Amino acid sequence: MQHIYGGHVARLIEELSRLPGIGGKSAQRLAFYIIHLPTEKAEALAESILSAKRNVRYCSQCCNLTDTDPCQICANVKRNPQIIMVVEDPRDMAAYERTGEFHGFYHVLHGAISPMHGVSANDLTIAALLKRLQTEDVQEVIIATNPNVEGEATALYLSKVIKPTGVKVTRIAHGVPVGGDLEYVDEVTLSRALEGRREI
Repeated sequence: MQHIYGGHVARLIEELSRLPGIGGKSAQRLAFYIIHLPTEKAEALAESILSAKRNVRYCSQCCNLTDTDPCQICANVKRNPQIIMVVEDPRDMAAYERTGEFHGFYHVLHGAISPMHGVSANDLTIAALLKRLQTEDVQEVIIATNPNVEGEATALYLSKVIKPTGVKVTRIAHGVPVGGDLEYVDEVTLSRALEGRREI
């Protein structure tokens, strides 16, 4: 690649191809797009990446990505503090926020239990969740992990460790397609899944 385009272009393509879901052809297309951007727009893109990397961190309460601590959702006094929805990923949380149906708080696990991929309960933010249950007046935990093997394993594990605390544990209903990701599910389906949650 280097002898065709030169070192700078080859390096840009190589770095872009490291991004998830970006293959060689997509990386090449993105690289050409960036190179043809006006200088100020390319600089703005580079600065936004660096700024996000420097300033974004985990919320100390819900573990969501944020540049303020606590995050905007945790700082919202109008939300119901007695309900926590547990999601795998910040994108899942964003999907539920788009429905406008959930008014409690969230907890982001940053993954799901997957022995095949070497992810155990200790790799997730489960300990932080249990600490919240000890210090906050939580009445219900809604488990909204993805409806796949890893999500179900995580839901069962969470139910097992939360139930001894006396907090009610529910699971979102499977209006969400099995094998799908919450990030891509429409708002109506997510709303129905929330309404049809059940105790586990």
